[in-house]
Amino acid sequence: MNRVRLLPEHVANQIAAGEVVERPASVVKELVENALDAGAARISVEIQAGGRSLIRVTDDGLGMSRDDALLCFERHATSKIRRAEDLHAVLTMGFRGEALPSIASVSRLTLTTREREASDVPPSGGAPAEDRLKAGLQTAAEGTQVVINGGKITEVKAAGSAPGTSVEVRQLFFNLPARRKFLRSEETERAHIQHYLMLAALAFPEVAFTFTHDGRTVWQLPAAVGQASSLSSSATGTGKMPVLPSSRLEALRERMRGLHGGDLKLLAVDSTGTIDVVSDTDAEEAALTQSQIANRKSQIRLWGFIGAPGVARSTRDDQNLFVNRRPVENRGLNFALLEGYHTALMKGRYPVCGLFLEIDPAEVDVNIHPAKREVKFHRERDVRQFVAEAVRQTLLKFHGGETSNIQHSTSNIELGRSERVEAIGRPFEVKPTPEFSTPSLPSFPLPAKPIPEWPSRPVEQKPLPMGFATTRPAAPTAPDPRPQTPNPIAASPLLSIPLRVVGVIGRLYVVLESDRGLVLMDQHAAHERVLFEQMLNRLEQGGAASQRLLLPETVELSPRDAQFLRGQLPVLSRLGVGLAEFGDRTFLLDALPPFVKAADARRFALELVDELKAAGESVNSLRLGEHTIAKTVCRHAVKANDPLNGPELENLVNDLRRCAMPYTCPHGRPTLIEMSLRELEKKFGRTQ
Repeated sequence: MNRVRLLPEHVANQIAAGEVVERPASVVKELVENALDAGAARISVEIQAGGRSLIRVTDDGLGMSRDDALLCFERHATSKIRRAEDLHAVLTMGFRGEALPSIASVSRLTLTTREREASDVPPSGGAPAEDRLKAGLQTAAEGTQVVINGGKITEVKAAGSAPGTSVEVRQLFFNLPARRKFLRSEETERAHIQHYLMLAALAFPEVAFTFTHDGRTVWQLPAAVGQASSLSSSATGTGKMPVLPSSRLEALRERMRGLHGGDLKLLAVDSTGTIDVVSDTDAEEAALTQSQIANRKSQIRLWGFIGAPGVARSTRDDQNLFVNRRPVENRGLNFALLEGYHTALMKGRYPVCGLFLEIDPAEVDVNIHPAKREVKFHRERDVRQFVAEAVRQTLLKFHGGETSNIQHSTSNIELGRSERVEAIGRPFEVKPTPEFSTPSLPSFPLPAKPIPEWPSRPVEQKPLPMGFATTRPAAPTAPDPRPQTPNPIAASPLLSIPLRVVGVIGRLYVVLESDRGLVLMDQHAAHERVLFEQMLNRLEQGGAASQRLLLPETVELSPRDAQFLRGQLPVLSRLGVGLAEFGDRTFLLDALPPFVKAADARRFALELVDELKAAGESVNSLRLGEHTIAKTVCRHAVKANDPLNGPELENLVNDLRRCAMPYTCPHGRPTLIEMSLRELEKKFGRTQ
């Protein structure tokens, strides 16, 4: 008896639905992606009971003819691709042709569509939405309505409809009680739907989105004016990137403000680079000369917004990453983001971001996950290094000025006695004094800039792009005669404005005044940052020394770690680590930098592998000893109850201004906290 049977079509569709349709949010995702690929300028999503009883997605895209409306419910029927080669450079959000038949097999679905006959408009995915909709289009006289129950077509008829498509999904999983039982509460399912719509709205600010839940409008986001960029114009197969229009950042900023509010302190990111191109076949690689291979570069760009130092969360929930405007989950990009922040984050905290990576579609594979949530880069290490460096440079530029020319000050903090000590040579010796001398408190001008008459006029509080404020500034209820508050994204860094010392609280927190409000400085954290960067700078200038071990130790690793470490031996030699092959998976550790202590050789080698994977080959030569350096400067820095006089505070603030990352200590804690004038007015009841 034959035991292998061909499954009926509706059973096959339900199996496919198990991969594509996990929950109501999956249905919304697939339908919204189809609307975006159809060039929609307005998308409306309406749900009831968290998507269990109703999901309706309406768009004003190209629509479909009667034949296409019937054919789209066949498995693997799509207008997105034609050949297998098209999978290597996917330009659209969807491409498999599985979504509609899978959704129809587990619900009661009604499709209503009316076609725009755009004969002179490029095909879907190859032109911006507004180009497709601006042309002189002829609209079909009538629409088509298709009704499907559990995968079976029950009715096809002509219907009146606006140009575009409307898909109505009712009673999801009505024929699969087991799947319906595993759905969460209505509020949880609604939250998942809203999260995806937020990602789609961020990725396509040129599209207007309306979200309605149980008859109540949750949000209504207008389309950004003048935003006309598409996937094809953002990252083309030619390897060239167009100049990033400022309107794109502005549109993203407005969309983020509409979704998250305007209290987030964000930094704009815009970085362009190149990566090596991967050949499709070995024959193609062999046909190229060495010069042609060396010149095969692909442009890559990262743009968007990241949180300023101090803006962080305890989870990665607020990390929104997009690859060619597709929201993705990629561990490599998450690690690159953490690497870019490095010492600007406390342990256990994660940065906030909305970043868009634009790359040649041929250099990224989006066909590795059933729901297309994950992507794979052909040159993942190069992409990670590019993203980490772009984030790092953005944070360095936040302080203002080129970091490559930073010269650390040789002036050190003068302590209770007049003796001046070297910052790195030995710990500071502090002589307690009974009183803090307030008459000698200085005011700090900007380096090489005169201090303006302070304050010359009433100045409106500009929110600091630091993220340290714990309360959200409230808008005044009455008209304010002062100038309007500028956008927090464009606010000046704190250390770029004049500061004046008011006093010291608890012999630890220095109180300063600016034209924007009150500033508190942790003298211990600030001095830690100064000493940390001075010590790194001095050690880097002298090179990474290497100290031979009295008794070399052998380390045996897993095959994967051994292969990775074998390729990093030249990098380790530059770092002062003496590792040599001692077998197939065994290495001999015989030398270490003086500032690195390794009680367990195998544990050190494993941590070394993880560190190099996170930092890449361009790792700082002192990176392996940064934890030791941070602990050292923590012991040497001034402590609480160490009184500092006026000149000592002046040296501390000036040295902090010269640091590359002045707003956090080496452990990621803030060095400065600002409380705006408006926050003070609110606390004293002057504003509501």
